[in-house]
Amino acid sequence: MAKVSGFSGRDSYQVDMCHGPLLWQIIRFVIPLIISGVLQMLFHSADLIVVGRFSSHKALAAVGATASLTMLLINIFIGLSVGTNVLVARYLGEQSRKDTSRTVHTAIMTSLGGGAFLAGVGIAFAKPLLQLMGTPEDILDMAALYMWIFFGGMPMVMLYNFGSAVLRAMGDTTRPFYFLLVAGIINVLFNLFFVIVCHWDVAGVATATIISQGIAGILVLRVLYKMRGPCRFKWQNLRFKWKNMRELLWIGLPAGFQASCFSLSNILIQSSINKFGSVAIAGVTAGGTLEMLSFVSHAAIGQAVVSFVGQNYGAKNFDRVKRSVTICNTLVTLWAVTVSIILLTCGRSMLAIFNTDPEVIDIGMRRFYCTLPLLFVCAVMETLTGALRGMGHSVSPTIFTLFCVCVLRVVWLYTVFLWYPTLETILISYPVTWVINTAGILWLYCRVLRKEKFNVLPPEADNA
Repeated sequence: MAKVSGFSGRDSYQVDMCHGPLLWQIIRFVIPLIISGVLQMLFHSADLIVVGRFSSHKALAAVGATASLTMLLINIFIGLSVGTNVLVARYLGEQSRKDTSRTVHTAIMTSLGGGAFLAGVGIAFAKPLLQLMGTPEDILDMAALYMWIFFGGMPMVMLYNFGSAVLRAMGDTTRPFYFLLVAGIINVLFNLFFVIVCHWDVAGVATATIISQGIAGILVLRVLYKMRGPCRFKWQNLRFKWKNMRELLWIGLPAGFQASCFSLSNILIQSSINKFGSVAIAGVTAGGTLEMLSFVSHAAIGQAVVSFVGQNYGAKNFDRVKRSVTICNTLVTLWAVTVSIILLTCGRSMLAIFNTDPEVIDIGMRRFYCTLPLLFVCAVMETLTGALRGMGHSVSPTIFTLFCVCVLRVVWLYTVFLWYPTLETILISYPVTWVINTAGILWLYCRVLRKEKFNVLPPEADNA
């Protein structure tokens, strides 16, 4: 892509979201995001594979038992990074230099402060919360140790997420991919060294993860420091601007709260799974990690929707807003269906990468049979939610998701699961709530289109 000068200081890494062929631009934007998401998944997968193959199934279960609790604690701030993406994209579309710069610096300040807060909370409450979840005694200490080390590096994890959100809003998904590639290689090498050579088990994989994430965070900050335009980071401008912070909270808090609702329901589900023992935890963890091959594409295309809708909504290119959503829905559905077919046909050999215990593999396949047939519904839900956020409607999808994911899953666990206390009964709660939630989000999206009168075409046409 040739360099383009202008308001945003656009360079060869950035995509022009408001002009040109939309399908090609979305694909160019999404591919690095998907690969970046896969690399982030590999951070966690490498932890699981190394401890599962070179330590024990108990170490695998210990790392897996922390996932839902960890996400519950960090999702509020991840939601604020979504707000950063929306606001920076919108202000770039509106060509508001001052608000763009203030939002960037407020976001970086939030990432560092929020990361420090999460480090304190995670270290102080990890073990009591794991006990509250009913984590088996034979893996409790290992799980707590993993969380203590992981949360110690949280400021750098948050810095990467917020800095990447700024770059995505500008149309740059390539450099975050490069940084994660470097960090991913470092993570795998340190995993092998700490576990095989040093025999640190869960402590080794946790240490490797925060080192690699820290490197990625520093590289993102360096790009923001070196770039031109209103998104450039300057240390002397690092402060909160309450006007921009309020806007971040208005959009980001509902997004984070919604993600936390998913995590809260997952904690309740994990607590129920814990009753089946460490082998069941290991099998469900391995299966869920492979399902992330699809979930990372949902998240990537959802981020594309937020950025493309945000910029075109700010520029009042309403036709491109609608077409962006249609294209992203098609792409995410095709990907989800493809991943589901692969896992249903090749799942056993892929599960064996994590652990060769036949019982662990059987439980992983049982998870696949329950969740994969309707995985594409979850994908569409992510895209429509991203479209609503890109237009500034973040509260209504959060309220609906609260009901579907939190309330309905809790009701399911305390009614259907009590009547039929099997592992399948727990796992089926995922697709049931996906269907109900997606139907509601689709209704909200259609309602917003009618209210915003998006049938009005933009004043200047561009290539489809």
